[in-house]
Amino acid sequence: MQYAVVNLLVTIIDLYWWVVIIMAVMSWLIAFDVVNTRSRAVYSLWNALNALTEPVLWPIRRILPNFGGLDVSPIVLLLALSFLRDLISRGVGGQLALG
Repeated sequence: MQYAVVNLLVTIIDLYWWVVIIMAVMSWLIAFDVVNTRSRAVYSLWNALNALTEPVLWPIRRILPNFGGLDVSPIVLLLALSFLRDLISRGVGGQLALG
């Protein structure tokens, strides 16, 4: 049972990792005017990605210093997600091996 919960948490973290990556790439495409947000599909996708990532990125942005228009909060979030994934998988995995 414990292994299933750990596996579910790791899968959710992995999916959220990809959501952050897609949001960062899409923000670059919008900034360089490759993708137009006047398209209803692009606008809907952009709103969904922002709704999923902004509640987590906003506190990180408040803590980080201003880098002159460069937003490094997604990188910090990806590092934190990677740390959390390793902590969950190794911490509980080690307990399962010992117990």
